[in-house]
Amino acid sequence: MSPVVIAIIGIVVLVVLLALAVITRYKVAGPSQAFIITGRRGKKSTDPVTGRTSIDNSGQKVVVGGGVFVVPFVQQKFTLDLSSRHIPVAVRGAVTLRGVKSNLEGVAIVKVGGSEDAIRAAAQRFLQQQNGIVGFTQEVLSGALRAIVGRMSVEDIIRDRAAFAGQVAEEAEASLSGQGLILDAFQIQDITTEGSYLEDLGRPEAARAKQEADIAEAIARRASEQARLKAAEEIAIAERTFYLKQAEIKAETEAAAAKANAAGPLAEAARQQEVLAEQEKVAERQAALTDRELDTKVRKPADAARYRAEQEAEARRIAQVKEAEADAERSRLTGQGEKLHRSALADAVRIEGESEAAAIAAKGAAEAEAMQKKADAFKQYGDAAVLQMLVEVLPQVVAKAAEPLSAIDKMTVISTDGASQLSRTVTDNVAQGIELLNSTTGVDLGALLKNLQAKTAGTAPSAAVPSSSANGEKIEIKD
Repeated sequence: MSPVVIAIIGIVVLVVLLALAVITRYKVAGPSQAFIITGRRGKKSTDPVTGRTSIDNSGQKVVVGGGVFVVPFVQQKFTLDLSSRHIPVAVRGAVTLRGVKSNLEGVAIVKVGGSEDAIRAAAQRFLQQQNGIVGFTQEVLSGALRAIVGRMSVEDIIRDRAAFAGQVAEEAEASLSGQGLILDAFQIQDITTEGSYLEDLGRPEAARAKQEADIAEAIARRASEQARLKAAEEIAIAERTFYLKQAEIKAETEAAAAKANAAGPLAEAARQQEVLAEQEKVAERQAALTDRELDTKVRKPADAARYRAEQEAEARRIAQVKEAEADAERSRLTGQGEKLHRSALADAVRIEGESEAAAIAAKGAAEAEAMQKKADAFKQYGDAAVLQMLVEVLPQVVAKAAEPLSAIDKMTVISTDGASQLSRTVTDNVAQGIELLNSTTGVDLGALLKNLQAKTAGTAPSAAVPSSSANGEKIEIKD
């Protein structure tokens, strides 16, 4: 191999090596990465007050979203993650403004700031331990949460979580930005309290919400029911319309069918009607002919006979009227005779009545005279006549007194006196009859007897009693 070829191959190899070296040392930062290139000297600066000399951070090169060639053996590249971090934050037992211990849980979104100063600050603190960003952020936000919770009540935190989170972010922003961090967002996820404070706090609202929910549910159910009923009503109306229309169509169809079916019978009926009309005309003409025949053969002879009969009846009626008038005249004449006859009978009756009246008057006068004579006789004979009359009446009284006993078919006497009690009973009845006679007639029979006995034993018994009575004869009293 010639020396020229060897030289060319050596040059190519050198170029390739140089290219590989350049390629491997050229670094391009990702979208969420920041390169910190160190190795250069910073600028010296002297404090004009103290006179001390210091070197700033200008020797650190920050590359974000670009490429950089890292000089081998001179410079060193560090990568810092710029992506956001979701950091959970939890605080237990934080005391609120009203002394209620509460537990809060939230989440924060934190990232390294995009400026060179923020990247340099974050790199100085977290470059070798980038996971420490989470713990640092939790500590800062926990402190800020406790500070803000102590100035607010649970109701305020719950009512406006956004404002609460904003205050927390504002409280922690200074601490985070000093470490090159930016708090993109902070949200409160859960708030709880020790005990049942939140449950008691929410019970009225829960009750109101339940009431509103029940009312809304009832309204919705009512609206649903109304809608269902309206739909059912519309369905019913539609069905009714359908059925009516169906019935109408059916009726029309049946009518058309009936009309079609009746077309033949109607034509036959029309033909028969024409035949009947012609037959009716023939019958009318026959009836007219028969009527004329009847007029000629029957009615007119009948009318003549009827006229003749009427004339005869009229003649008989006139004759009967005449006869009745004659009878009436005879009756009138006969009535006068009857009147005279009745007058004669009335005179006879009157004369007969007057005769009977005269007879009755004579009889009454005779009876009065007889009674006067009877009174004179009583007056003449005094107590003897009365006694005679009573003696005649006394047997009748005794008979009437014993009449109830005679009507008895069989009688059993229950008495300590035996059968003699029966005779005493009759005697008592007679005595009672005498007492009754005394009370009804006013004549004391006992006194009368005593008076008569005294007169009989006295001086002039004959003056009171006629001689016939003294001899034991009855005193006859005539009517």
